[in-house]
Amino acid sequence: MHACIYVPATKQKNKKKDRYLCLLFLKGLRKVKPYFFKYQAYAKGRWLGRSLLSVFTEEFRDRSEQYYKYAIEKGLITINDKPVKIDTIVRNQDIIGHQIHRHEPPVTDKDIVIVNQDKDLYVVNKPGGIPVHPAGRYRHNTVIHVLRKTHSIPILFPANRLDRLTSGLMLIALNAKRAQELEREMTTGKIRKEYVCRVEGEFPEGEIVCEAPIKTISFKLSLNYVHEDGKDCTTVFKRLSYNGKTSVVLCKPLTGRTHQIRVHLRYLGYPIANDPLYGNNTSWAPILHAGKHMSEEESKSLVDSLLANSEYQDGDWQPVAPVPLPVPTTNRAPESEPGLESAPESVPESVTEEITSNEQKCDECSIALLADPVQSDLYIWLHALRYSGEDWAYETELPEWATETFEDTS
Repeated sequence: MHACIYVPATKQKNKKKDRYLCLLFLKGLRKVKPYFFKYQAYAKGRWLGRSLLSVFTEEFRDRSEQYYKYAIEKGLITINDKPVKIDTIVRNQDIIGHQIHRHEPPVTDKDIVIVNQDKDLYVVNKPGGIPVHPAGRYRHNTVIHVLRKTHSIPILFPANRLDRLTSGLMLIALNAKRAQELEREMTTGKIRKEYVCRVEGEFPEGEIVCEAPIKTISFKLSLNYVHEDGKDCTTVFKRLSYNGKTSVVLCKPLTGRTHQIRVHLRYLGYPIANDPLYGNNTSWAPILHAGKHMSEEESKSLVDSLLANSEYQDGDWQPVAPVPLPVPTTNRAPESEPGLESAPESVPESVTEEITSNEQKCDECSIALLADPVQSDLYIWLHALRYSGEDWAYETELPEWATETFEDTS
């Protein structure tokens, strides 16, 4: 049993009570109590002409095909707010909806440090282990939501994006005008970016330039690699130190492709030492050849291998028992601010409620509950160290794993 803290959230219009987000902080993790939520979005161009089941199984990786069949048949997945069949074709302007009991994965509870602040810009040091934007299973456990609630800011405009596992500098505008200015500087190459990482082996001395083109192999898996049909990109590398096992490397990406630094390091034969996707300690590592472009056959093999290793959460949609339709209970409000509950009649600034964290299945939706991640799995050894423009520069201290005193025991 652990204490659940109710945190005041944005006040809802025409509501007698404020809404409260239920958080749990335990063993270095920030958790959000599960809540009912309805995703709604216009169909993307690449979805058009495909069956609804095909779109979900190929585009969204956090659930199995069995679950998506169940959700469509039970009306949890809809088109234009109407129940449909699994073979319904997605058309232009369709609004796709998905009602779920949302279980956000835990993230690190380390602080998002404000490096600098002025009237229209936040410069923050993001810890590894928390995503930037709401996406997939994440909403409240994101940099944007944490900053909005902590500093009472209605809207934020991130100028750069970091992977969930990556730490370091982020530039976050407080208004659209400043965001547009930063975007122009980014696209014209006026903002210089420097990262630091720790890679396997003895990285070569001197300046190493990688210009291998990168292609998105799978949007569903956010997987990228060097491919002849990839987009042009350039990264400059320079070794800073070597401890006999791993090297600390300074990275200067001159373009901004997804996973660019991680992919280029893998291609060069020196992957980030604790990278769970492009590192050497995976069953699919032999497919990621150093110094070689990936073929279409290898791309398919890689995607199949990753999907086979994906961890899906079981539930009542498995062919074992009758499937109950999850329905929001009376203290939920999915039609207003999803993820928030009506607090008790009298709620002080900090209120606690005892909740159980060792259940095997969720009482609301039957989904099998996953074990909490260990701290070492929340981040990789990649850090956005310094950003600079024509008349400004921001920099963080080196992360502990990039210092000369760090003992590499991996």
